[in-house]
Amino acid sequence: MKIVFFGSSKYSTIVQKALYDKFGLLLSVTAPDKPKGRKRKLTPTPVKEFALKNKILLITPAKLTEEVIDNIAKVKPDFLAVCDYGLILPLELLKLPKYDALNVHHSLLPKYRGPSPAPATILAGDEKSGVTIISMSEDVDAGDILTQKEYILKEDETTDSLLTKLNTLGGQLVIKVIENYLAGSIQKTKQDNSKATYTHRLTKQNGLIDLLNPPNPIDLDRMIRAYYPWPGVWSKLKIQNSKLRTIKFLPGNLIQPEGKRPLSISEFKNGYPEVFQQIKHLFSQKV
Repeated sequence: MKIVFFGSSKYSTIVQKALYDKFGLLLSVTAPDKPKGRKRKLTPTPVKEFALKNKILLITPAKLTEEVIDNIAKVKPDFLAVCDYGLILPLELLKLPKYDALNVHHSLLPKYRGPSPAPATILAGDEKSGVTIISMSEDVDAGDILTQKEYILKEDETTDSLLTKLNTLGGQLVIKVIENYLAGSIQKTKQDNSKATYTHRLTKQNGLIDLLNPPNPIDLDRMIRAYYPWPGVWSKLKIQNSKLRTIKFLPGNLIQPEGKRPLSISEFKNGYPEVFQQIKHLFSQKV
């Protein structure tokens, strides 16, 4: 089985491993190494690390150029499998596989097309999410549905836990889809475009809250869970004679001072009493 896998995040590797364990992988395609941390050290993606560990052929293009597409074409793939890759695959690439180009999408399409379906689900207070395997088309996330599976969110669900669960389910589903293709029993369902909703790419500013005009407690809780682990919920402080400039709000009622470990509300109150006076209204029911 000639499968070319596209992915870049730690969640991608869940699907990458599932496919590798079942069918093997001919090639993995991932983003180039990026600088991370305070020292800005070049760091490979988890997908690259998995490929190197398991001696899978690997390429890390910054763009999907004609040369890159030609190189992928040379391996004559049966399937492309895409999960949280980061770049849009051009039509020339989608036409390459013998059977299909498959995408693992973290919502029940056509709801929440776009790059941030998991955070959007939590922000909206949805009780149900799911994963969809689609046959990729030129229009992003608009391809025919091959299979779907629902998932009921937990009360404390974060984007981290949701993506972990949905990709675990997605790995199982994409294997089933490939087996159905090989058995000649695949079924495709057109998406109802009139019911499509869309998400946007998150930025650091999405997590910024104004302490003088904060979200209500329900929305703040959803933001903290939806924006974990990135971009996080954070705020700027305006306190004289304090070296502390920003703080992060984390799931589990934790507060993280800039450059320090996460603290419980009581720990933060004892360690930063002046700062706590500026944020205590956010935790009036928890203090």
